[in-house]
Amino acid sequence: MRDGARLALTTFTVVPLRPGRVDRAAAGVAMAMAPAVGGALGVALAAVLFGLGAAGAPPLVAGGVTLATGALLTRGLHLDGLADTADGLGSYRSGDAALQIMKKPDVGPFGVAALVLVLLIQAAALAGLAGHGWLPVFATVVAATATARLAATWACRRGVPPARPDGLGALVAGTVGPLTLAVATAAVAVVAIPAVPGRPWQGPVAVLASLAAAVLLVRHAVRRFGGVTGDVLGAAVELAATVAYVALAFR
Repeated sequence: MRDGARLALTTFTVVPLRPGRVDRAAAGVAMAMAPAVGGALGVALAAVLFGLGAAGAPPLVAGGVTLATGALLTRGLHLDGLADTADGLGSYRSGDAALQIMKKPDVGPFGVAALVLVLLIQAAALAGLAGHGWLPVFATVVAATATARLAATWACRRGVPPARPDGLGALVAGTVGPLTLAVATAAVAVVAIPAVPGRPWQGPVAVLASLAAAVLLVRHAVRRFGGVTGDVLGAAVELAATVAYVALAFR
C-alpha cells in the first residue's frame, strides 16, 4: 500500500518522494488511488482559482493561470500524452508505425490542435464559474480533476492490454479490478453532486459522460495501437477533464 501510494503521487504529481518498490502490485494500488490524488490536486487548484478571483483577476485569466498551475504540479505529463496520442491517431497509421510517431520528441499539427482546443475549453469553463458560490465552484474543480484521474483508473481495468512490452502502459495495464472501479466511480460521483445547485443529478451525469468519452478513446487506441501506453493514459485524463468541465458548465 505504501509503495502504491508513493507511486501514485510520483506519477500524477511533482511531489518529491523517493521511489519505492515499482511492480504491478504497486501499480494496481497507484491506479486505484489516482482519483484521490486528483481530488487533492483539485483542492489546490480550486484554492488558486478562488485566490485569483479575490484578487480581482479577470475570469479567463484566473482560469488560464489555474490550468497553468495544474500543468506545473503534474509536470505537464498528461498534456504531453494528449499531444502524442493525437499525433498517433491523426497519422492514420496502426501498430508499431503509430507508436514510433508517438515516441518522437516533436509535436505535430494534430497534437498542437488538441492541446490548444483542450486548454481553451477548460479555461473558458473555469472562467464561467465566476460569480457562483464557493461550494459549487469547489465541487466542480475537485470533481473534474478527480474524474480526470479516474479515467486513468478505468483505462487500466482488467482486459485492457499494453501496447508495448515495457514502459508505463505495460506496468499498469489490466491492474484494476471491477470492485475498485465501482467504489472509485461512486465516490467521485458523490463529490460532484454539489457542483450544480438545484441539479444534484448533473454532477454524477458529468462524471459518467467523462468516463464514457475516456473509455471510447481507450478502446480506439487499443484498436489502433494494440493496447494502451502512458501517453494514452494522459490523453484519457485530459479528455475526461474537458468533458467534465463542459458538462458542468451548463447552469
